[in-house]
Amino acid sequence: MITFKQIDALYWIAELGSFEAAANKLNMSQSAISKRIQELEETFDVEIFDRSKRNARLTEKGAELLDYAKDLLERRDYLLERVSAREVLVRRFRLGVTELTALTWLPALVEALRQAYPKVQIEPSVELSSELFRKLESDQLDLVIVPDVHSDARFVTTPLQSVENAWMCAPGLIAEADPVSLEVLANCTVLTQGAQSGTGLIYERWLAAHNVQLPKTLTSHNLLVQVGLTLSGIGVSYLPKACLSHLIERGALRALVTSPGLPRVRYAALYRSDRQFGLNRNVAQLALQCCDFSRLLL
Repeated sequence: MITFKQIDALYWIAELGSFEAAANKLNMSQSAISKRIQELEETFDVEIFDRSKRNARLTEKGAELLDYAKDLLERRDYLLERVSAREVLVRRFRLGVTELTALTWLPALVEALRQAYPKVQIEPSVELSSELFRKLESDQLDLVIVPDVHSDARFVTTPLQSVENAWMCAPGLIAEADPVSLEVLANCTVLTQGAQSGTGLIYERWLAAHNVQLPKTLTSHNLLVQVGLTLSGIGVSYLPKACLSHLIERGALRALVTSPGLPRVRYAALYRSDRQFGLNRNVAQLALQCCDFSRLLL
């Protein structure tokens, strides 16, 4: 009789390309995962993987079996999500977010996830958008929340809230009254996030579309550092307006009115389209409910 442990082994070997990688994924020894495949081969009396190749390459019958295995795994997940109590679901969930989400509404999402799935082990990762996307591609993360700059059929995208950013500086840094032209900003030192950041990439493209070149820039991949440098009068920067409203109201920062104004940055929850399990879909919906960039937690 076949077991889900054997099917899991087949799926992850085929997905990750080697017995070793699948063993690491499933937290088991390579010999144990090999034994599960041998058991499957004995059950069906077929060879599932071509042993003459260096990589784990499926035979024709192995590929056919994998198609059925994927369907069984999805039905198993559906059973756990829809029929069983959510409390029985034990799984680690690898969640990737950018710094802005971590500093605003991540605690609300984690709390909602714990309420819905008390047994799920949440493994958060806070990194730049490009790194989160790379890890999602390589199956090192289950779901990421990033600026929506990726249009890729390999991923399921759930649009979330958009963030209003504004050019900001320390009071007195720019003497001109509002509205301030982009040409005036270009003559200042501009603090940017760089193309490794989703927001940085969006605004690099936007500036290029408006033929604005920034000869003097300082790049920081850390949002809090960017805020600190702006407060210190080092330069002008684009920063999230709502969650920094308390600094604007206190007069520590000046939010510039520019012509044209910065476009809003839409965030999205992404997971791989070949991982359309119930937990991924439900976490994306929880993210939609919890998403709130208006308040900085510090």
